[in-house]
Amino acid sequence: MPATLPDMTLATAVAIDDIRAAARRLEGHVRRTPVLAGTPIDAILARQLKGHGPKVAFKCENLQHTGAFKLRGASNALLQLDDGVKGVLTYSSGNHAQAIARAGADLNVPTVIVMPSNAPRIKLEATRREVARGHERSRIVEYDPQTQVREEVGGAIADEEGLTIIPPYDHPHVIAGQGTAALELCEDAGPFDVLLTPCGGGGLLSGSAIAAKAHNPHCIVIGVEPAAADDAARSFRSGVLHSVRNPDTIADGTRTPCLGRYTFPLVLVNVDRFVTVEEDEIIAAMRLVMERLKLVVEPSGALGLAGLLRLVHEEPGAVAGRRIGIVLSGGNVDLDALPGMD
Repeated sequence: MPATLPDMTLATAVAIDDIRAAARRLEGHVRRTPVLAGTPIDAILARQLKGHGPKVAFKCENLQHTGAFKLRGASNALLQLDDGVKGVLTYSSGNHAQAIARAGADLNVPTVIVMPSNAPRIKLEATRREVARGHERSRIVEYDPQTQVREEVGGAIADEEGLTIIPPYDHPHVIAGQGTAALELCEDAGPFDVLLTPCGGGGLLSGSAIAAKAHNPHCIVIGVEPAAADDAARSFRSGVLHSVRNPDTIADGTRTPCLGRYTFPLVLVNVDRFVTVEEDEIIAAMRLVMERLKLVVEPSGALGLAGLLRLVHEEPGAVAGRRIGIVLSGGNVDLDALPGMD
């Protein structure tokens, strides 16, 4: 199979003006989530780095409506639909599904949500609740991720019913909406020397990178992935698109197969590096947030902190004394599925 190269003409598909416009559009539709700074985690890191710890600010998207940043991109996309649209369709393991369902219910837009049959229970149930209060034509369609491809399942339904597809991350309006999380973080606590953001399909990461660099062009933007789902890291380093299929990671929000047509070039241009972390590091970061910040974060949401903790141990010079922003991207934890949390 030939290597898939990025279409670099799309590297300007989303700019800071798009993110700022999205922020204005989203007023009243999403929550401006709090930023936590000066937390006990600063003291922990200062001890580890002998008094030269970073100053860390956390953007608490786990406190967003629907419990994750995804509502930003979903709402920004639905608010820009053309008149006469019959409805929208998306495919997602949970957070984007719930976000589209909620945005559709709020805006009275019919939504069809294609979800894997093994989606986390808490995310499936939450999506069902949003669908139930939405348009009468809204519904969930489950598929078997072992034998079916969600894009194929969703595409067939969209073609048959004339629905507009709003993908989880690979859409300029979605990317711009996700970038408003980092825009708010920078406005409230920035600018930053380093920004660490989870990476699944790259929507949050690419939008956040654009926002962070608009506030500080020298900000080092770092994407964080599970080592078991490091397709974006490999793509970034090689300049050729890599993919994974159903990776075995606790961070279900990162089980996307690959970076997208838009997010790949945007990541290449705006992101500085990647860090990968092991499963036990993700769980340790979750525990630290719960114990010291008294917040619930899902595995994907803890990736930014997991990446910082790895840098503290392996590259202390990269973070010592720096101003660091971290996006806690979501808090929809399926406690029944978490090993080592009892």
